[in-house]
Amino acid sequence: MSEQKTPINGHMLAAGCGDRGSYNTQLLYFTCSSLSRDDRYLYLLTDQNGSPNAAVKDLLTGQERILTRNQEGVLKSYVYFDGTPGRGFGKASVCLDCDANVIYYIQDDAICRADLQGNIRILNRIPDGRMTAFTHVSADGKRLCVPMTDGRCLDFDPETEGSGLDRRPVYDIDGRIQKENLNSYLCVYDTETGSLLFEKTVPRCWITHVQFHPQNPEQIMFNHEWPSFSCGIRRIWLYDHQADTLTPIRTEGSDTLGNPRGYARKADDWVCHEMWSEDGTSIIYHGGYADGPAMVGRYALSTGIYQEIALPDDYNAYGHFTMDHAGNLVCDGYFKYPWEIKKVRENSTDNGPDPHKKDAEYICKVIPDWEKGTLTWLPLCRHESDWLGQDAHPHPIYSHAGDRIFFNSRTDKTVNVYCVSAQPPQQ
Repeated sequence: MSEQKTPINGHMLAAGCGDRGSYNTQLLYFTCSSLSRDDRYLYLLTDQNGSPNAAVKDLLTGQERILTRNQEGVLKSYVYFDGTPGRGFGKASVCLDCDANVIYYIQDDAICRADLQGNIRILNRIPDGRMTAFTHVSADGKRLCVPMTDGRCLDFDPETEGSGLDRRPVYDIDGRIQKENLNSYLCVYDTETGSLLFEKTVPRCWITHVQFHPQNPEQIMFNHEWPSFSCGIRRIWLYDHQADTLTPIRTEGSDTLGNPRGYARKADDWVCHEMWSEDGTSIIYHGGYADGPAMVGRYALSTGIYQEIALPDDYNAYGHFTMDHAGNLVCDGYFKYPWEIKKVRENSTDNGPDPHKKDAEYICKVIPDWEKGTLTWLPLCRHESDWLGQDAHPHPIYSHAGDRIFFNSRTDKTVNVYCVSAQPPQQ
């Protein structure tokens, strides 16, 4: 046992960013890259000046610069429920055009862009009465999608009506949206002129994740967040702007390939964290079967084929999957050695709809064989994050070259960014 653990622990590289113990530093949300296309610049969120801002670190020289100018704290939005309505920096709003080295973000009610030199320009404004979430820029850099929802969805006092470290609402948000007929909006802007290209209303929906198709900006994948019913089939959707159609991605059925354990897709399953493959031919997601274990799945758009791989029964720790250009996955959850006894962790933010505890400790490279329905787990290091709050979720991402993996972790008082080689340690 000790021989297996030693090289894994020793495989982690030095802390990537931040003065450990004095301020928080974290990656951008994992629906976009945090790295420039040449892997030289790492884009981050930091509160080293007392309020959150976006920063960039030159991984060649070690120099770090703050790109934005926020001094107003955190903007209230999805995940950051205790932020200030209409004022502050949208921590959930930052996305990167990794080819142009331009970030997009929301400051107060302004949709902004900032380049590598820190030049800032306001593109447009958020309409009154709307709540925002994670944004996304198209692969060609020409379009920015800002998801919005009627503000009533998060209309509450976090001091009296919120719970846990993140002060999320104690009421069923999707339930309120259904009952009160609230809408979400896919708002797409021109990244040069700032003009609104189009706005698609999605009725009775809470959209928090949006992702342009990697090759076709006319298509946007979006989600229904925390569905109060039928999560297994309501979670993932595709909007085709050219055809003006809304299509659910995961449907009920027993025609799943590569699933030797025979679990059917059901409405009562839990599905989450959808993402595109790099070429846009498939959508990756993960979750858990209503009557079974956790799973990771793939849906091929051209064929309509589902492939889902059920995880071992004792892989019951919450995590995320992202993918490199070669189709390898990386995961911050689920894995455990059979001899291990997990630490008892405080899970004050573990009151969401997911069925799994937030107590995983490893960053693993995961090699899927979709046809055979198998996953090969290659633990690279322990992240040991406490998982308390969104910022402490590791959210690992590959570098563009696929040789390194970057992730967040809080093991003491502050969140820091780390890097580990994607080459598994020698056993």
